[in-house]
Amino acid sequence: MRTKEPVTLFGRRLRQARRKADVPQDRLGVQIGIDEHAASARISRYETGVHEPAFEIAVHLAKALRLPAAYFYCADDDLAELVLSWECLSKADRKDVKALAESRLAAKRRID
Repeated sequence: MRTKEPVTLFGRRLRQARRKADVPQDRLGVQIGIDEHAASARISRYETGVHEPAFEIAVHLAKALRLPAAYFYCADDDLAELVLSWECLSKADRKDVKALAESRLAAKRRID
């Protein structure tokens, strides 16, 4: 049986995260409170783009997969990877990354 490819950004990110966590659709659905008989179908619909979950559901999915909800909505792949990495950084490292970004933006504004 061939699986339908995700057509939405959210669906693509959800499927990537779920597969990386090695969690089946039915188990993920049950973890976020979906009835076990509907869990697999509901997660499949989120992944394929048939349905887009409410933000509250996205937060529950993110928590179950141990990643920030913002990951599901990042249109840029590099930004999505940064969002995932952000969670692993110490407070001091986050401060350094923010300072670097602000410095680069300030320099760019001076050039423009």
